[in-house]
Amino acid sequence: MKRWQLIFGALISTFFMWLALRGLHLQEVWGYIISGDYRWLIPSVTVYFLAVWARTWRWDYMLRPLKHIPVRRLFPVVVIGYMGNNIYPFRAGELLRSYVLREREGVPISSSIATVIVERVFDGLVMLIFVFAALPFAPLPDDSIRAVVTVASGAFFVAIVTFFVMAAMPTRFYALAEWMGRPFPPKLTAPLLGFLHRFLDGLESLRSFRNVLMIFFTSIVIWLLETVKYYFVMQAFDFHVSFFALMLMNGVVNLATTLPSAPGYIGTFDGPGIAVLTLYGVKEAIATAYTLALHAALWLPITLLGAYYMIREGMSWSDFGKAMEEGSE
Repeated sequence: MKRWQLIFGALISTFFMWLALRGLHLQEVWGYIISGDYRWLIPSVTVYFLAVWARTWRWDYMLRPLKHIPVRRLFPVVVIGYMGNNIYPFRAGELLRSYVLREREGVPISSSIATVIVERVFDGLVMLIFVFAALPFAPLPDDSIRAVVTVASGAFFVAIVTFFVMAAMPTRFYALAEWMGRPFPPKLTAPLLGFLHRFLDGLESLRSFRNVLMIFFTSIVIWLLETVKYYFVMQAFDFHVSFFALMLMNGVVNLATTLPSAPGYIGTFDGPGIAVLTLYGVKEAIATAYTLALHAALWLPITLLGAYYMIREGMSWSDFGKAMEEGSE
């Protein structure tokens, strides 16, 4: 990572954490944290790993036009990638899992990166659906969330339409790129065109309506399971909101984590999560304790498992650097 990226991410995280913690009595927050009934973390972590398994199946489904890889072999790759997202900024783990996939299965990085980006777009669409579906049942006292969702809806709509067009007309899109590159030296355009060709191969799963439906349905299952995790963690604390409110919190939080931040989505996860709960009348200290505990329960288990798989694969931290260098193969 370039230094400016690290500084920029750290500043955004600091800003969100300041918004979340200003005016709070941290001793009161700590009191709620240590009094939580953390037996509820057992079912919450179990449900979360079911969601990770579903993510792995979805990725397998998207990779099948390139290579069919059994889910049991793909699962460690996905977990290593999520560990990378948790310890490096700017979602570097997405590139890491594509790098690991190439090393293990021979799938070009640029092709698998295309599937990862499509995953993120579908995740964003499902998050927006969660927000819009939850608002009639768990209305907010102001329109701040609606404004954010409206902007995000436009961005994700443009992204998904672009990918569908690229997937439907790969030859024409590639020819257009060749035409646009003619004024430039071949030494510059050849690597970019090669990357684009493999990237378009990675979009092949979008050329089938059945595939798109399966990816969309799986994405909904994944995020419903994650909301169930939110529900289980809530049982450890002395407050209650509806499942629809947790759906909305899940949607807003995960839309916010698409912003650049420090490693582990510090601030971009916590600030919006606390804000949504307080809008539903949850005491700010309890909302903060719950959100921090939820963040830890999402971060720690998969990071530890990812580190285990990384060691088992004979990888070292230098592989992160190799993944960055070879991302434009």
